[in-house]
Amino acid sequence: MDEAPILDVRDLHVSFELHAIDRYVEALRGVSLDVHAGEHVSIAGSSGAGKSSLLKAIYRTYLADAGEVWLRRGDGSRIDLLTLADRDLADVRDADVGYVSQFLRAEPRRGALDVVARSGQRRGLAPDAARDAAAQALREVNLGEQLWATYPSLLSGGEKQRVNLAAGTIAPPRLLLLDEPISALDPANREAVLQRIDRLTDHGVAVLAVFHDAAVMERLADRVVVVGDGQVRAAGSPAEVLAGVVTS
Repeated sequence: MDEAPILDVRDLHVSFELHAIDRYVEALRGVSLDVHAGEHVSIAGSSGAGKSSLLKAIYRTYLADAGEVWLRRGDGSRIDLLTLADRDLADVRDADVGYVSQFLRAEPRRGALDVVARSGQRRGLAPDAARDAAAQALREVNLGEQLWATYPSLLSGGEKQRVNLAAGTIAPPRLLLLDEPISALDPANREAVLQRIDRLTDHGVAVLAVFHDAAVMERLADRVVVVGDGQVRAAGSPAEVLAGVVTS
């Protein structure tokens, strides 16, 4: 991998003051990692290790105390996501960075197809092309057409996750952050979603993902980064890293 990474995280620190219980928590304590185009990096570690906090800090849902999060854009320029103005960050999110969590937070009174299509439009697709791509994405994650006009608030947890994944992967961004996107899925739908995730790197997408299932990481990841107590504890191929990792 001679080209500069899509994502380059350097010495990232995140902390929280939990006023209700008078507790200070250091969620991340100097995390550094990178992800290249067409590479899938999975984050492993026990509950509370800082995995989700890392993704949220990169996406800037959480504000970092210190560090740098460099993103390489399509024109080759590099920007530090932590220093962008909010308006500029919104533009970068639409064009270059996607985030898929366990939970779908969709606009009210929009059907599933519209939710996914609007995500495609924000990434530059024309309206008709976005609807076609949204329909294909929903088919690939096994969401039946009879549900496409249904408001996501009326869908089951697994159906919401599939809409969320379809919206996150339509006209895929340069960097995609995945935070346990398959936790509510039955085996058949889980397989459909994993196949769609697996195809992303074929299109040059840089994927940084949190999974609790070692078998999924072994299947999808090029590298695994183990986080513990807010720090990187190990990194390497799935075979090298996962044998001694507790991920539940």
